[in-house]
Amino acid sequence: MGEHGKRSGKVYLVGAGPGDAGLITVKGMRCLQEADVIVYDRLASPRLLQMSKQDARRIYVGKLPDRHAMKQPEINQLLVTLAQEGLNVCRLKGGDPCVFGRAAEEAALLKANDIPYEVVPGVTSAVAVPAYAGIPVTHRDWASSFCVITGHETPDKLEARVEWEKLSAAADTLLFLMGVANISTIAEQLMRCGRSADTPVALIRWGTRAEQATIVATLATVVEEVARTGFTSPAIIVVGDVVRVREQMAWVEQLPLFGQRILVTRTREQSQSFVRMIEEAGGEPYELPVIQTVMPTTEEDNQLIEQTMMRLSEYQWLVLTSENGVRFWMEHMKRTRTDIRRLAHMRIVAVGPKTAEAMSDFGIVPDLVAEQFCQEGVWDIISPLIQKGDKVLLARGDLARTWLAEQLREAGVHTDELTTYQTILPQYEDAHILEMFEEGGIQIVPFTSASTVTNLLQLLKQLGAEDPVNLVNRARIVCIGNVTAERARDAGIRVDAVAQSSTMEEMFDTIVSLVNDRCDITTAVKS
Repeated sequence: MGEHGKRSGKVYLVGAGPGDAGLITVKGMRCLQEADVIVYDRLASPRLLQMSKQDARRIYVGKLPDRHAMKQPEINQLLVTLAQEGLNVCRLKGGDPCVFGRAAEEAALLKANDIPYEVVPGVTSAVAVPAYAGIPVTHRDWASSFCVITGHETPDKLEARVEWEKLSAAADTLLFLMGVANISTIAEQLMRCGRSADTPVALIRWGTRAEQATIVATLATVVEEVARTGFTSPAIIVVGDVVRVREQMAWVEQLPLFGQRILVTRTREQSQSFVRMIEEAGGEPYELPVIQTVMPTTEEDNQLIEQTMMRLSEYQWLVLTSENGVRFWMEHMKRTRTDIRRLAHMRIVAVGPKTAEAMSDFGIVPDLVAEQFCQEGVWDIISPLIQKGDKVLLARGDLARTWLAEQLREAGVHTDELTTYQTILPQYEDAHILEMFEEGGIQIVPFTSASTVTNLLQLLKQLGAEDPVNLVNRARIVCIGNVTAERARDAGIRVDAVAQSSTMEEMFDTIVSLVNDRCDITTAVKS
């Protein structure tokens, strides 16, 4: 029990894995998603935070430009205090919490205060990061053992605390975590204690993340190579013959989107397949949904929807303009208890194959599908068939263009526009997105609609950006269709490529082509 008899919460000491959000364990993900509070540091993937509950508190205990990192005793006490408030806490640590993660210190204070806790092991960076660089820590021919050593000490402490004579011969592969600043001491001591000067050495920075970079040298040359390349932490140092395997086993660097962090601005429900495509191509998706679709909020809109549902027999045509349009249309039918059979006499038009696919989930097969995912595409397929005097119902979001309705009315077609959902800017906090833009940590920004352009700029401004357009222009910009590209250019954004077919598959292919300099003039449109 906590203070005043209040039942305490529970603390989960969770290993976040080495950086790639996909490498967290199933149990670690469950703890993250169920926690009331996330306490994290810079080695935990920012993307993991986006997978927590929307109302979860996120407390960063690492170093920021305007303050030092929270000291370990303060972190220990913070965990106790939060649990005593009755909150379930996820202490998210990079790698494994018990491999130089100071989990024992946190657990000791929790136990002293009768706070229940669990340790959830994670994938340690000591093994995973070399694997992402194509280096196994063991090998049948070259290494039957490995040893993990902290390199995060001052040089004098490192020399005093490490028994170099024993270490040098203790294992075939030596793995130093956070030791770049001490690379000179490490190399000198190992050579002094018997390791050959031509022993291969690899340094891997930010392994498994978009910033992953690797250099290879020998014990004799590694200090000079680090200085020449300006190589910095956080990095893992691998010493041993297993480094030679990298020439055959390097895999992630061969993927077409390696090194690319791609901002995903669509709603989480809409972006799952796109995120998966990015991951499979070696890119790192960073989800920052800048649009949220909600039911209409005004009484006037809802009354109009109810009235329209009662008059469906008057319409010959129903046009649904997006996956969201389908989902909200069916929700309104359910809410108003409208029988699906009342659509039987209507010709139903889907804007794009994804909209048609969404219809099929409800057992509806559209009569017409506009392959071009825009209002112009609908006009192209509907205009030869529609007759003067027909009645058309356009069910769409509040931000949809009026172009199609105007074309239909000019053709003598009675057209009603029904707003079935609203698109809003979600309430969102992200302590790192501005910093990532400023430091070049976002390489690609795909815009999937005109509203994502407007909302991203608005969101960045709300988060404190003085010049959101300048921040966005530090990345390469890809737009889905010309309408979105025009909106981006009007806002001052440089557009690097335009996906001419308005599907996420074409968007993905355009990004891959841009990254690999394979865009032609029909796909890449420079402003």
